[in-house]
Amino acid sequence: MRSVRMRILVTLLVLAVVGIGGWQLLPSQTDKNKTIRVGTTDAVTSLDPAGAYDAGSWALFSNVFQTLLTFEPGGVEPVPDAAKSCDFVGSGLKTYQCRLRDDITFPSGRKMTADDVRYSFERVKKIDAPVGPASLFSTLGTVTADSATTVTFHLSSPDATFPLKVATGAGAIVDKDKYPATALRKDDGVDGTGPYTLTSYTKDEKADLDPYGNYKGYLSGTGRPIELRYYTDSDQLNSAWQDKQVDVATRTLPPSVLSRLNPSDPDNRVTESDSAETRNLYLNTRAASPLHDVRVRRALAWLVNREKLAAKVYEGTVDPLYSLIPTGITGHTTAFFDDYPTQSTQKARDLLTQAGVTLPVHFTFGYGKNRGAGEKEAAELKKQLEAGGLFKVDVRGYEWTDFQKRWAAGKMDAWAVGWVADYPDPDTFGSPLVATGSTMATGYSNKVVDHLILDSQQYADRPRAANDFHDIQAAVATDVPLIPLWQRKEYVVSTEDVGGGQYLTDGTGVFRLWRLQWI
Repeated sequence: MRSVRMRILVTLLVLAVVGIGGWQLLPSQTDKNKTIRVGTTDAVTSLDPAGAYDAGSWALFSNVFQTLLTFEPGGVEPVPDAAKSCDFVGSGLKTYQCRLRDDITFPSGRKMTADDVRYSFERVKKIDAPVGPASLFSTLGTVTADSATTVTFHLSSPDATFPLKVATGAGAIVDKDKYPATALRKDDGVDGTGPYTLTSYTKDEKADLDPYGNYKGYLSGTGRPIELRYYTDSDQLNSAWQDKQVDVATRTLPPSVLSRLNPSDPDNRVTESDSAETRNLYLNTRAASPLHDVRVRRALAWLVNREKLAAKVYEGTVDPLYSLIPTGITGHTTAFFDDYPTQSTQKARDLLTQAGVTLPVHFTFGYGKNRGAGEKEAAELKKQLEAGGLFKVDVRGYEWTDFQKRWAAGKMDAWAVGWVADYPDPDTFGSPLVATGSTMATGYSNKVVDHLILDSQQYADRPRAANDFHDIQAAVATDVPLIPLWQRKEYVVSTEDVGGGQYLTDGTGVFRLWRLQWI
């Protein structure tokens, strides 16, 4: 298994009040059932695990579904949840077997079996939704339910990262009697065995979660009732926070608010942590795109000013990023800084002259509307990319679900999207982003990169894959199917009577609502 060490530094900026009697720190019986209201701008694409591959959907999945394995806070090795144990069989890293707990029941009362697990993984691949997670299981061949409690995954190639993928939202186990085998579930129901049940749901507004009394798994118990409130943009989330409509605010308050958070404010608890979330400018490399010629894409790379973007748009709440893999993850380099160390209109012009294209090069640039500072970011990037009259950028904002479908169908020339790590390993920035047929659908295909990704998955000792990822990042900087922009810092703000915010999110891909407690 992996020995990667991910830097997850959590700084609690608000100290507990000194001198309070111990009895006051314990929740009363009344508080025990009091709902904690959590606000976020992350949208939910689908309630069906086969139909979503985004942070908002997976945050909900973490709480209402179980996976065979999960991650402890700050952990880098998956631990059993719905499974009693999981291990590779033999030394080839091609057969992975799990033994299930025998005491897990779905809300219907039916006991979970290995056949539900088989069914769940198979339907993700069969449905292969345009914005679904099927690409995460590219090395999965077949799944067999060998007994009521034993399931075996037969891989097409050695993949030491497969246990990590099993622990993601893509590995959510559904009730086979409630979810169609070849189509997404249409209603707003959820039949999972996670620590919470979804009692009501209004798209883009709220999700009500009650502790699931029959939960059996890694956790010793469930948490408080939760009301997840969804806001269309950061300003709306901030207004809700200021008006005390939510008890916890996360992902994301406006940069202007985050940059002014006051650690001495006695009414708030603020958690700031390093994050493996990145944001890239993805480029359409297909023949019909004006960005098809690699020299045109390299010209764009010469024009991006990350420092200015981080300072002007995000007010220092993000860090400039110069490669595919972020700081703190095994294999990180500064490949784009090495190849494009400063902004140079002249170097960009020379490349476009070599390409023989007509200036300015016109292309469309899409972003998700009401998604953080996306609109301001797009305006700043347009200004940078149009420097010297080399490019003409047509900026267009789209509603989130429409935006996902457009990039999946190759209907834009460039688009900016944040990427939240599925698990704490460099592989999550490789195959989904730059392999042939990647989730980001840039049309990019490089046989050398594909081979390096497969080669990197053969190392159970993950640091041994670092050289492969160095080479992948060098190739990406040369081919430019994407341009790295920044790496986020994670912020969670809560009222002073809510604890556990430091465990809510930590780069492992798990959103731990059950850790929130009344103090």
